[in-house]
Amino acid sequence: MKSMEEMLKAAQQAAETIQQQMNDAQVKLDAIEVEGVAGGGLVKIRCTAKGRIMGVSIDDSLIVPDDKQMLEDLVAAAFNDARSKADAAANEEMQKIQGGMGLPPGLNIPGLG
Repeated sequence: MKSMEEMLKAAQQAAETIQQQMNDAQVKLDAIEVEGVAGGGLVKIRCTAKGRIMGVSIDDSLIVPDDKQMLEDLVAAAFNDARSKADAAANEEMQKIQGGMGLPPGLNIPGLG
């Protein structure tokens, strides 16, 4: 039978391992890129699975002062598309990590997504 001290030490080591895996996951999520598009590809936004915007591309045909509102709407739509793809990529990556830790799918641990 393990002593309380041994169990606490084992729990601390497990927590440190999980924390390291979470730090690694955050780095990995920032390296996964997704692209959101709108207007049939006229507006594109690239971002990481962590949500960091990498770039915005706007087709020259959309740069018309009279159509400013449409351009703004397309940029917002492309951003929302990129954000949903980033969330999906992040969720997929976190499920892989949780599975690798032997945690049941859908277990909601703070900091694990």
